[in-house]
Amino acid sequence: MRLLILLLFVSSAHAQFKFDINKLIDTTRSVVKATSDIAEPEEIQIGKDMAARLLGAAPLARDENLQRYVNRVGRCLALQTERPDLPWQFGVLEAPQLNAFAVPGGTIFVTRGLVERMKSEAELAGVLAHEISHVIRRHHLKAIQKGAQTQLAGDALNQALKNQRADVRDKLVSFGAEMYTRGLDKSDELEADRYGVVIAARAGYDAYGLPAVLQTLQAMNAQDSALALMFKTHPAPGERLGSLAETMQPTLDAYAGQPQLAERFLRQLRK
Repeated sequence: MRLLILLLFVSSAHAQFKFDINKLIDTTRSVVKATSDIAEPEEIQIGKDMAARLLGAAPLARDENLQRYVNRVGRCLALQTERPDLPWQFGVLEAPQLNAFAVPGGTIFVTRGLVERMKSEAELAGVLAHEISHVIRRHHLKAIQKGAQTQLAGDALNQALKNQRADVRDKLVSFGAEMYTRGLDKSDELEADRYGVVIAARAGYDAYGLPAVLQTLQAMNAQDSALALMFKTHPAPGERLGSLAETMQPTLDAYAGQPQLAERFLRQLRK
């Protein structure tokens, strides 16, 4: 599956695209600094509390081989980012719906329903890299801060967090839980698509992994109940594909020849 017809490229062009990818991913440093009001330990704790709420809605799949496999792929991707030392964890939720979730601090979930629609490890990597990008860019954390500051003055919020006040953390977690039913800003989702392609390519995967998953979603019946939350909280797959074509086509084409690892992925699903 391809977003557009792949183009041949020479080694010098490949080197240029690689440089562009490094430049793009390096800009995350400024974002991390700009959203550092909530210190990393608090970010991680908020994420743990939010992850517990997600697990209360859907348990982890009882498939240790699959869980280990998804963690290996996810941690390989996380090493390609500006925050490799977060306590990254990846899990498959036992749910038929098609969706994936990230929480602050480095916990990523993907549903079994979505995994079973995938055809290769590159597709899995593309989805995980999209979610990793939300963590790296602190999209959820920024949204939580924005919501909390409508009820708490910024200085009061920061001081309360420094004092480790449980009531304030509970409010932040509540704001965060609401995001999974209404979604992030469209700009955040499109940015995570772009950075997801970058991270997957840096890890050595075919850059078309994420677009391939988006094409699968686009081909499904929009009225399918398994897609309800995904379509409610994300831009339409066609819009996401169009955005990637407009902004990332040279990178997609340059890294389309990297491995898809379809056979390895399918072996894991059959175990």
